[in-house]
Amino acid sequence: MLCTICKEKEATVHLTQIEGEKMHKLDLCEDCAKQKGVDDPAGFSLADLLMGLGVSQEMERASGGSDLRCPTCGHTQADFKKTGRFGCSECYTVFSEGLEALLRTMHKDVRHAGKAPAARLQLRQRQQNLLRLQAELAKAISEENFELAARLRDDIKQLQALPTPAVPQP
Repeated sequence: MLCTICKEKEATVHLTQIEGEKMHKLDLCEDCAKQKGVDDPAGFSLADLLMGLGVSQEMERASGGSDLRCPTCGHTQADFKKTGRFGCSECYTVFSEGLEALLRTMHKDVRHAGKAPAARLQLRQRQQNLLRLQAELAKAISEENFELAARLRDDIKQLQALPTPAVPQP
């Protein structure tokens, strides 16, 4: 198997990263592995290798190279490349050129949407079920299907009797 980067030498280092249901594999020869810092755990960033293979270099070129330094915290492009983290919130402005492409590659968007608490999702689903049952009940009554209407009425009462989950306020 040939190296993913140089495509010349035999790959001896094999990396695998699983994100959700996607699996990313990277096969490196010994020289490319050393160049990317795989033999140096402190300098190794699997995320940089998998998403990078050029993205971080593009970011470095776009933001003026590794000489660029955040005036607030002193973080450099090299620090970000090594750790995968910025030093402060000002770094996002200082290194903004090229960062958008990097974030889109990593997270598929540049804006964090977050997740909803499980209790809020459960409450929303319960409310949707209640509205659906009420609509079905109204339809059953209008069609004079009273057996179905009685069953739906009982289902609604049962759903309303369940304890309401505690939902944290935003």
